[in-house]
Amino acid sequence: MTGGQATCSPRRRKREGWMRRGFAVAACAGLAVSCGRGSDAPPALNPLPAAASSAGTVPHGDHNPHYGGIVLMNGDLHFEIVAGRNGTCRVFFSDATRSELPAATASAVTVTISQKGKTPEVVALHIDDSGESWIGQGHPVEDPAATLRVAYTSQGKPYFIDVPFPR
Repeated sequence: MTGGQATCSPRRRKREGWMRRGFAVAACAGLAVSCGRGSDAPPALNPLPAAASSAGTVPHGDHNPHYGGIVLMNGDLHFEIVAGRNGTCRVFFSDATRSELPAATASAVTVTISQKGKTPEVVALHIDDSGESWIGQGHPVEDPAATLRVAYTSQGKPYFIDVPFPR
């Protein structure tokens, strides 16, 4: 050191020069972007308005169970399977925004309960008295690893899916 100042290598001075220029370019770019906006203009990263971010109005934005079951989907058709260990089964249908659809949206709805060491039980469901869901009664489910096959026909197309039995 001489005269109280640290000496820098030419390589370090060159690197620091690039850093200063890079900072200056970034600062100018930030000013250029913000200078063209009025004070009442929205910020660049504007969150969605409350109505647009509402899960109930955005297609496929709500996959929370409304009846305590498991929500699944087939295209835009959502369905919630509610199954109890006592063997009761219900299936509710809803559209892409989870608005309830009448049970008649589907036909031939069945739930097949598979338990280890037992023959799979096909529970034929029927539309409940209110017309809002399919309901049926199977035998009690004792196997903690039991599975369900939910099957139905909608718009003339048969569909099924296998899922673990709800805990």
